[in-house]
Amino acid sequence: MTTVAKVIVETLEAAGVRRCYGIPGDTLNHVTEAIRTSDIRWVHVRHEEAAGFAAGADAMLTGELAACAGSCGPGSLHFINGLFESHRNRAPVILIASQIVRDELGFEFPQEVDFKAIYQSCSVFCEEIRTPAQARRMTAMAAQAALARRGVAVLIVPADISGADAPDEPAFAVHRAHPVTIPSETELDALAMALNSGKRVAIYGGSGCEHAHTSVIALAERLRAPIARTSRAKDFLEYDNVYDVGMTGIFGNEAGYDALMDCDVLLLLGCNFAWRQYYPEKAVILQIDIDGTHLGRRHPIDMGVIGDIRPTLDALLPKIVARDDSHFLDECRDRYRDALADQDRHDKIGKGNAIHPQYLTELISRHAAPDAVFTADGGSPMVWCLRHIAATGRNRTVISLSHGTMANAMPQALGAKAAYPDRQVIALSGDGGLAMMLGDLLTAVQEGLPIKVAVFNNSALDFVEIEQKVEGLLDTYTNLVNPDFARVADAIGFRGWHVEQGEDLESAVIQWLAEPGPALLDVVTDRFELVMPPNVKSGQIAGMALYSAKAVLGGRARDVVGVIRNLLS
Repeated sequence: MTTVAKVIVETLEAAGVRRCYGIPGDTLNHVTEAIRTSDIRWVHVRHEEAAGFAAGADAMLTGELAACAGSCGPGSLHFINGLFESHRNRAPVILIASQIVRDELGFEFPQEVDFKAIYQSCSVFCEEIRTPAQARRMTAMAAQAALARRGVAVLIVPADISGADAPDEPAFAVHRAHPVTIPSETELDALAMALNSGKRVAIYGGSGCEHAHTSVIALAERLRAPIARTSRAKDFLEYDNVYDVGMTGIFGNEAGYDALMDCDVLLLLGCNFAWRQYYPEKAVILQIDIDGTHLGRRHPIDMGVIGDIRPTLDALLPKIVARDDSHFLDECRDRYRDALADQDRHDKIGKGNAIHPQYLTELISRHAAPDAVFTADGGSPMVWCLRHIAATGRNRTVISLSHGTMANAMPQALGAKAAYPDRQVIALSGDGGLAMMLGDLLTAVQEGLPIKVAVFNNSALDFVEIEQKVEGLLDTYTNLVNPDFARVADAIGFRGWHVEQGEDLESAVIQWLAEPGPALLDVVTDRFELVMPPNVKSGQIAGMALYSAKAVLGGRARDVVGVIRNLLS
């Protein structure tokens, strides 16, 4: 007879699972034994949270189902943050959450956890296999839900079920449909009429523009429209795009912001950008999205239609009247050119040989492989990645944007490297983020995953400090007493570099990227570097002024000088 665990693993393998991330444990033993005899690779992490991050990056980049698995109680509970991140990234991941035996459920047995109550809020499917006869069908439905609805599926498997004999029955296949959705002709005509009537048309593209680069550019060319983009659209719209005016939002620049604020017609393409203050108040707003629940979700719109971006634009384009007037486009391009020049001020060695984090990021971008995968910790490394890693059309960025977690970069790099062993994978880690998940550097060594980790070491929770200062508060409890991360890495089995002087950085970056094994570059960066939004509000200025006054009165004038130095340099 075949065990239920074997049936689960065979079904997942048929659904496309190639890697499973996790830590073994007693209630998971039959599952890990079934994986051992399959073609699925078991990636043994040191913390289940890292497994959730890694599986999510794997699935997000490949588009295929990735798995993770844990033991009962604390084991499967540890996945929660990594899977929240994966779910919000719309990554098709399945968690095998093993459970205590059924006879003890409901009696407060040691390590009993109600996984269904916990995981329903971050999953598209969360069910328990209650009998051996359910195993094939339930596993197939979990896999199909994760793939079709682009999210996390949780399969709860009691230990006595996983070791039980499975009935002999036909397999349930996982079906993957690829429908193409476009609006009706009436809706396309109305969109075209609104776009053709605009004098200052702008396009705002989001992650829904994946695979639609050529179509978006063609529409912008016909409309002579600038293209602003969300952070998630960086990989899909930034490269080879003469209409690009950058990002808007708090991570963006003045040009992207002004393009949206100054247009009279705004076309939203597959974007779900949450901050309402970055939408125009007076423009006619049109929206195309594959998810009808996103229409008008963030800001009132004048017209919304459901459709895949590429085929919808291909159907819309013949209805658009080509225009010659490019005054608005030229204005936005000029602003973008100025914004890039201002941004580039810190893509160099600072005063006193200080290392700006932007300079570190730009060097990495310059010397990285064209198809490199970048991950970045939530906080300032994420901002530097979005602003200073140049999109090539072949490289990818994996960033915690919707969930906004710390400590995602290094474990996501593990999943990316496991999925793409022949590609360069670079984690841009904050010192706080890396320290939080430091143990899983051991996973890179044990599993033969030669990731490259850059540590932005400013001895502070930098983004938290900035948030406190903007509110007029003294930075509190943000200081970090760090080790020499390069020496820690050497002890673990990485090759480590530690850099404090700007003049030493470029050669270290080149050596670090060329290292064949796992490598870590620990760079002491300027603590007082600010992440400036494209439009600074008067309240933020007042907050910074109040912070400065408090800092001076509290004997921390040097901190204020450091902030001012970076603003003026």
